[in-house]
Amino acid sequence: MSNVRSMTGYANVSVETAAGKLSIELRSVNSRYLDLQFRIPEELRAFEPMLRETVMQQVSRGKMECRISLAREKKPGLTYALNKTLLNELVALQNGLLAELPTARPFSVSELLRWPGIIEEASLEQGALQEQVIEAMSSVLHAFVASRDREGSALQTNLLEKVDDMQAIVQRVSPLMPHILAKFQQKSVERMQEAFGQAASGSESVMASEQEIYERIRQEVYLYGIKIDVSEELSRMAIHLDEIKSVLKNSGPVGKRLDFMLQELNREANTLGAKSPAMEMVDASISLKLLIEQMREQVQNLE
Repeated sequence: MSNVRSMTGYANVSVETAAGKLSIELRSVNSRYLDLQFRIPEELRAFEPMLRETVMQQVSRGKMECRISLAREKKPGLTYALNKTLLNELVALQNGLLAELPTARPFSVSELLRWPGIIEEASLEQGALQEQVIEAMSSVLHAFVASRDREGSALQTNLLEKVDDMQAIVQRVSPLMPHILAKFQQKSVERMQEAFGQAASGSESVMASEQEIYERIRQEVYLYGIKIDVSEELSRMAIHLDEIKSVLKNSGPVGKRLDFMLQELNREANTLGAKSPAMEMVDASISLKLLIEQMREQVQNLE
């Protein structure tokens, strides 16, 4: 059986790189669309577009947060240098600010040295670091997707069980409809004949024959019986349930489609309870609506 995927997931990884210890944490919850947010240090900011593209190749929905940290370590043979490009930009910004606010205090040396990205490893090749970061992201993304698959599989099993429960309800009450209609029509005819008989006995003249009265009663009961017949609703529910089961057994994003189908299923269940006067149908409607609501809460987490 193919697995559907949950939008809830979590994974983390820590690896040693040429620049120090790299840690990546991925977490996500449900969302209508893909909402991808990065928390990334400035020295790795240039890698964000490639990392974002890597994630989007694997994830299509969910509010997802990616936290990346880099703990730098002094290694033998590694020298440090000032990022002169960034330093010149900061000096230019400072001069412009001092021109507007002459009384402002300039940067101190310690403040400049603590500025993110102002110090860089002179011997560190960005290409090598980029390759290590992308490799670490691919590793944690694999674990992240696997966690969403596992939760999606559990949700899939639970949803299929609820579909089975609803199919059992529909299969149980569907054969009752002809009996319910026949019983309703019989009782209605008897009551209306009794009412007409009492009215006729109290009248000095009878305007219509008994046969005409009976035919009129039969027509009225038949027309009302059509109004309360829920056979079509039960048939459509059976079709919807078969389709939901089919969708759940497919892989890929199914959450939006299932959410729409549950809305249609809930509409049929409401009609079932409101249209039929039989207590069996009302009870079935309540049970079905309860299961639909439980399914809807779980479907909200499917990708």
